[in-house]
Amino acid sequence: MNFNEFEQAESPVAGDILTFEFGDELAIDTPIVEVDGENILVYTDELTGNLFSDLDEAEYRGRKVKLGKPMRGDVKKFKVYVRDPKTKNIKKVNFGDPNMRIKKSNPARRRSFRARHNCANPGPRTKARYWSCRKW
Repeated sequence: MNFNEFEQAESPVAGDILTFEFGDELAIDTPIVEVDGENILVYTDELTGNLFSDLDEAEYRGRKVKLGKPMRGDVKKFKVYVRDPKTKNIKKVNFGDPNMRIKKSNPARRRSFRARHNCANPGPRTKARYWSCRKW
């Protein structure tokens, strides 16, 4: 099962094989050990564990940061650190208006926002639109 297909799968079970693809260069097959609601435990050996820990954290301007985890921002409302696939550098993406509230519980506002920002095709992870659409 490919990681992208995994998000759309009905219900994975222990023993299924999960494939993580990292660009065109690397793919890792790892068995699912346990499924507990939305949490999935996969088997990792030392090499795979080191690879996944490198994906979670990186260094940005001399300090350790979590990759792919939106957090409260300093310049804008939110910020997230991502690895740029072209340059392999860490990039800080700022998004959101600090003076506005997200009211995604209102279906009309949610539909309007997603249409206005073309959230059906959000673009690359290195752009603010991707993360803003993901919040909505």
